[in-house]
Amino acid sequence: MADFGAAELDTFRAEVRAWLEAEYPAELRKSDARTDPEAVWGGRAFEGSDDPQSVWMRRVAERGWTTPTWPKEYGGAGLTVQQARVIDQEIAAGRYRPPLLSFGIWMLGPVLLEYGNEAQKAEHMPRIVRGEIRWCQGYSEPGAGSDLASLATRCEDKGDHWQIDGQKVWTSYADKADWCFCLVRTDASKKHEGISFVLIDMAWPGVETRPIKLISGESPFCETFFTGVKIPKGNLVGKVNGGWEIAKRLLQYERQNISAGFGDGGSVGGGAAGDLGEVAKRYVGLEDGKLADLDLRQRITLNKMNFQALRQTIGRTAAELRAANGPSAATSIIKYAAAEFAKERGELMVEAMGAQGLGWEGEGFSAPEIATVHGWLRAKANSIEGGTSEVNLNVVSKRVLGLPDPK
Repeated sequence: MADFGAAELDTFRAEVRAWLEAEYPAELRKSDARTDPEAVWGGRAFEGSDDPQSVWMRRVAERGWTTPTWPKEYGGAGLTVQQARVIDQEIAAGRYRPPLLSFGIWMLGPVLLEYGNEAQKAEHMPRIVRGEIRWCQGYSEPGAGSDLASLATRCEDKGDHWQIDGQKVWTSYADKADWCFCLVRTDASKKHEGISFVLIDMAWPGVETRPIKLISGESPFCETFFTGVKIPKGNLVGKVNGGWEIAKRLLQYERQNISAGFGDGGSVGGGAAGDLGEVAKRYVGLEDGKLADLDLRQRITLNKMNFQALRQTIGRTAAELRAANGPSAATSIIKYAAAEFAKERGELMVEAMGAQGLGWEGEGFSAPEIATVHGWLRAKANSIEGGTSEVNLNVVSKRVLGLPDPK
């Protein structure tokens, strides 16, 4: 697919900008739209609804712009990387809500394009594009976290079907998902070479989820149990015992997209209480027009500089990664940096608020103050989800820097 020249891209940008302006529902026009918690995640709860967010999602999906670079036969728009970037930029510039947030788009879809057969692509990808189905990820287990290849969930060949037995943990939004892309063990005699990648309908008998309440008070993660779950033979993606290769590829996409959430500012640039610098001015006060606390001022400035550098790096590498036909081990560098900067930002926000940064509930604290404390605690998970910071440092050491294993 040939890339657009500068003139053609400018024309396309003008067309995108005009379409967004004309089609964005008036009810959604507000300054906090980019971080609004009502944005559709997965789409299932809004399917067929006439609420403004669902209308917005369907309008964008009809043009294939929820997945602009995916092939048209699977519901995408078949656009170039440059065109897709223009759409992302114009949605961000106009402060429009993301039309659809989906693990299917971020992780499973790219993997199906690379490893799935035609029947799997035709069944699942158009529904992902239209936001008709929610997906969750069945990777980590109680005894297999950082050492993911130690997973023990069994997948036995029963002749005309596979049978799944085992447990997953930290399964994001499993209690809200329709389907799960899951790693299972099909050969107990091997470690990495005994793992397969399967698709599981969460409504099938034997599937159970239990939400886990986090220190932040939220429950976005679940324990997931599989007891005698029968799945069709056609739900295995790729080859039997070939799942580890797919797993590594999907983790690269996951880390890329976790980091990409920082690229346009998003939650890291503001948050419930507002911009970090403005919050500090409001709570700490000014002296000669500057933040009164010199040390805090320096640390906030450094954090904002780091985030700006991170956003520029993400913007540059995103196009490079797409042009190279997918992400590389370099995603571990960005994911590590994003997690560390986000944790630091949460700590600075709470520190700047002083005593008002100690609220959990009740009177005496505003809703944004309480949300900031919860967000600070939630940010701790950034260094765990999508591969721990320690694992990402090992990836950088071995696959980016080429360093030898320690003696």
